[in-house]
Amino acid sequence: MIATAALTLLAGVLAGAHGAISAALGGAVSVGAGWASARVASGRRSDSAGGVLVTALTAEGVKLGVIVVLLWLVLAFYSGVVVVAFLGSFMATVLIFSMAFFVREHVQDQNEPRS
Repeated sequence: MIATAALTLLAGVLAGAHGAISAALGGAVSVGAGWASARVASGRRSDSAGGVLVTALTAEGVKLGVIVVLLWLVLAFYSGVVVVAFLGSFMATVLIFSMAFFVREHVQDQNEPRS
């Protein structure tokens, strides 16, 4: 969300109101697809590794489908879209979401002194 807000401000400065709206919509496509994927993944419980894999693949399929539909909706119905701002914001947020996999939460040990 922070990246979308920053890119919206940048696009607004560089390309005006349509640029800001386009960047916001690009980020919204990515956030919406991530939300839909998370809803599918969290709604299913699996007792086996195969079930977990099916759930993960289903969630990714839903994510890709939502992305395609939302990209088409914006490009088809928003005539003032600034394509560079829209796709740039979309790609940046997709990259940020994919990098979240590599971020580990640091859990402080109870015996470790706090700084």
